Amino acid sequence: MASTRANLTAAFVAGLVAVGGVLGLTLWAVRNASVYRDIARYASTQADLAAGVILEAGGEGAQPVVIRPDTASEALSITPRLGALLNSFPGYLVIIDHHGLLLFESDEVRRLNSNDASVLAEQIRNLPSDGPAGLLALDSAHDQLLLVARDLTTPTGTLGRVVIGVSTAGAIDLPPTYLVAFGGVALVILLAGWGAWVTLGVMSQRIGKITHDVAAISDGRSLHRRLSIENAGEEFEKLVATLNAMIERLETSFLGLRRFTADASHELKTPLAVLRADVERAMNEPSHNDRMVALEEALHETTRMADLVESLLTLARADEGRFDIHREPVDLKPLVDDVYETAVILGEGAGVAVNLQFTAEVTVMGDPTRLRQLFLNLVTNAIKYTPSGGKVDIGLGLHPDNVTFAVRDTGIGIAAADVPYIFERFWRADRVRSRMSERGGFGLGLAISQWIAQAHGGTLTASSRLGRGSLFTVTLPLSQVPAT
Repeated sequence: MASTRANLTAAFVAGLVAVGGVLGLTLWAVRNASVYRDIARYASTQADLAAGVILEAGGEGAQPVVIRPDTASEALSITPRLGALLNSFPGYLVIIDHHGLLLFESDEVRRLNSNDASVLAEQIRNLPSDGPAGLLALDSAHDQLLLVARDLTTPTGTLGRVVIGVSTAGAIDLPPTYLVAFGGVALVILLAGWGAWVTLGVMSQRIGKITHDVAAISDGRSLHRRLSIENAGEEFEKLVATLNAMIERLETSFLGLRRFTADASHELKTPLAVLRADVERAMNEPSHNDRMVALEEALHETTRMADLVESLLTLARADEGRFDIHREPVDLKPLVDDVYETAVILGEGAGVAVNLQFTAEVTVMGDPTRLRQLFLNLVTNAIKYTPSGGKVDIGLGLHPDNVTFAVRDTGIGIAAADVPYIFERFWRADRVRSRMSERGGFGLGLAISQWIAQAHGGTLTASSRLGRGSLFTVTLPLSQVPAT
């Protein structure tokens, strides 16, 4: 199979040849038309001149018009002197009377063979007198004649006809200048084809280099490398920049996937180890009470792993777009009141005061189960990282274009450098992990919360100061609620 380079070069040359051929044929047709017009004009002039010579010839009784005794009418007569004068006309000249009888023919006509002579005589009888006729091919002379006829008319009537034939041999042959011009065009096409081949070769080398570099880093282990190409033109530079941006995104995705896999493995490894130890202890404990304690701890770790797996499945389905949000009109005030009641119970166990600062009557289109999960995640997270004696404030506010759900706590807070990463999966700052390890979670709650907010067309933002607490704000659009 031919390469793209060869195909493009062939297509380019073929296009040039086609354009050159069309132009050449057009010029050929225009030139031939001009040549034939010139020949027809020349033939018409010669015919008019010959007719004038015949009608005006005279002197010493040599008038071309005589009175026939038998009919007492005018007739055309070609005298020797007039014949000699007519013989000086170049080309083919024939004169016939009004009965069609041949009165005179030039030397060129006499030299024609019988077949050409009969064809010429037949053509002469059918010639119009108001313009040139078509071309007549002569086999013996290997020539073509353009014929023009003129009637010899006097005040008393038409005496005969003058026919002039002008050879077109050589008139339509291309002059040497045209051949040189066509040769120059052919040379230009060849040079253009060679230039296209060379240019496409350079482009092919650049594409080949990009392909080789991409293949070298597409195995996932060399994603830190970037493509580079210099002085290759704006198009190639844009292509390389686009590929580098794609590779950078792939690198980020691969790193995130590796980190996600490592974190998931770590999170599953710990409860599995604890579960195994508890099961082994339950099997070896002679006391019924000790066995029940060990099984209870095993059940707790099983529940912990089930929660982790459920969270992972939720995020995986969300990434694939297979987790549908079932939208319906949701009255947020009762939902927030329910979340508040649950938060108060959780806060009592942790020694944290939970307050509902303000609420608003507002209805949005959303999934009530997922919205409750979102609000409860934020409140639970605030209670988890607020020391005993602190407080958590909740508020639902209505604005002209949206509705906000805010959770503010007086907890340990998050360092400013860590705030951009808190919505990443399995992310937990080392400071938080070390100080609150007994309350540590999986690091998936905020990632799930952000997905729920975005799935509803909203946002989840956070602001925090280390040691001063955090503020999480959910913003949901006030979408049109269908009338019931």
